[in-house]
Amino acid sequence: MASQSKKIIEDFSLFSSETFDAIEKRRAVKHFDKTHQFSDEEIEKLLSLAILSPTSANIQNWRFLVVRDNELKKKIRNASWDQAQVTDASLLLILCADLKAAGKEPRRYWRNASKERQDFMVTTLENTYKGNDQLQRDEALRSIGMAAQTLMLAAKSVGYDSCPMIGFNPEQVADLINLPKDHMIGMMLVIGKAKDPANPRGGQLNLDEVVINDRF
Repeated sequence: MASQSKKIIEDFSLFSSETFDAIEKRRAVKHFDKTHQFSDEEIEKLLSLAILSPTSANIQNWRFLVVRDNELKKKIRNASWDQAQVTDASLLLILCADLKAAGKEPRRYWRNASKERQDFMVTTLENTYKGNDQLQRDEALRSIGMAAQTLMLAAKSVGYDSCPMIGFNPEQVADLINLPKDHMIGMMLVIGKAKDPANPRGGQLNLDEVVINDRF
């Protein structure tokens, strides 16, 4: 049994080394090479990976706003306490969510499933989310968080760095991007080529401080 467990661990490390490296090396970088640019193909690849992130009942409620206009970037930077990474990074994303996604043509989320499965999921979505604003908001934040991590790890795996941001005025940014009333902003995310390395980690808690077995 011990030898089998050891083999599983060895296989796990062998096949997951690149993933492990990306997780271990990913840091929030603040200083980017502002001369570096992503191609449309690179941006599309990152976003095509982001939409593989999980969402509850496959509602795919994330919305990825790509800020391309430099003047708009400057205004968003102004609404972000003049943080330089907003304009200097190669890619500025505003990760939003459609709070009412569960009720918008929900059958399309299961179009590859059988009609029986589609009918079941449409009924489940309606019963679960309709009229429950708090749950819809909770799902939005969960979905955005998982998509952000996908983007950050994908970027790091090909040598780029990122910085998730909540340091901005959400009302001002929402106004600048014409955010629909039934959407919310979860965070901003910048991705690019680091100009300076991240600072050393501030201090990592030990596993025994954060891992609880069975019950608190």
